[in-house]
Amino acid sequence: MTKVAIYPGTFDPITYGHIDVIKKSLKLFKKIVVAVSDVENKNYLFSAEERIDIVKKALFSDLKLNKKKIIVISFSSLTTDLCKRYKSNIILRGLRAVSDFEYEFQLAGMNRKLNNSIETLFLMSDVENQIISSKFVKEIVKLNGNIKKFTTKSTIKSLKEKYD
Repeated sequence: MTKVAIYPGTFDPITYGHIDVIKKSLKLFKKIVVAVSDVENKNYLFSAEERIDIVKKALFSDLKLNKKKIIVISFSSLTTDLCKRYKSNIILRGLRAVSDFEYEFQLAGMNRKLNNSIETLFLMSDVENQIISSKFVKEIVKLNGNIKKFTTKSTIKSLKEKYD
């Protein structure tokens, strides 16, 4: 177990689905780089800096995961370039449902064309978390719903502050 894996995403905000993928990947890899996308063509609720802070609080304060095994960064480059920077040939992607597969399959293929030494590893979150999406979590909070089954305490606090 000596490899570094890159887990890219928007994490706007991080959910228990994302966290399941991170926990499972920690069993497979020495180090995980949680890479928070900062591509400008997206309409994020939180800035990249806020999302990094939210992810760190969720992983390290709320869940007490090992800081030595997880690096949280932002990036605005190709994921394949990020792999080069961290000497990784593994990209982690989470799958929730069949509807995710077509997009993820195409993305994995494009990354492979950009760098044929890169492998994409698909991990599924636990069954109870497969329905969770950041989009729905934001919508529920906006409508004053309860999201404690979907994300961590510190993330809920950040969401509520954003919508207040």
